[in-house]
Amino acid sequence: MGTDKVEDKGLEYIKQGTGAADAKATGAALKRQAEELAKIGATKTIGAPEKGKPTAADSPFIQVDRVLKRCQYSQDALIEVLHAAQETFGFLSDDTMNYIAHELKLPPSWVYGVATFYHFFNLKPQGEHTCTICMGTACFVKRAGDIVETLEKEYAIKAGETTADGKLSVNIARCLGNCGLAPMIILDGEVLARQTPELMLKRCKDLVKG
Repeated sequence: MGTDKVEDKGLEYIKQGTGAADAKATGAALKRQAEELAKIGATKTIGAPEKGKPTAADSPFIQVDRVLKRCQYSQDALIEVLHAAQETFGFLSDDTMNYIAHELKLPPSWVYGVATFYHFFNLKPQGEHTCTICMGTACFVKRAGDIVETLEKEYAIKAGETTADGKLSVNIARCLGNCGLAPMIILDGEVLARQTPELMLKRCKDLVKG
């Protein structure tokens, strides 16, 4: 029996035996599906790979696949998988989110919704330095909007964009969850409290100059 037939038969077995074709498949079913797919993959790799066909090593999602397997393709692991993808690529592209949605049997809109809800995730390539300004009510009242406007004017970009030289990305967040520090900024991972437009501009200039 050819390897293609083995794969087709194996996939049919998975669908019948686990109900994985159903979007409501349980975590246990997804785990069994992953195990069976791994077996089929092992069967196909016996012997030399077919000429001209990509192998697992050619996939750009190797690191993501490792996390998926470790989490047993559990839908509850979505945020952990997104973290792994961003650590690998630096941001979450549409292709990456669609791949994760497919592997976890989730609607792409669900994955996109999670990625856009948390300020940590980036949907665009980021600069060498990142500045995230909280725009929650408390921060906005205490001039967070002025900080954004000052940086936009200085670097000729809009919030959510990166400078032409790739040195600085200016982002905004709905709320960083610590209103007592308003206005709150995260600059290259460092939490900065009670900032002013003048102080933030100086900090960013110093970073960009290196």
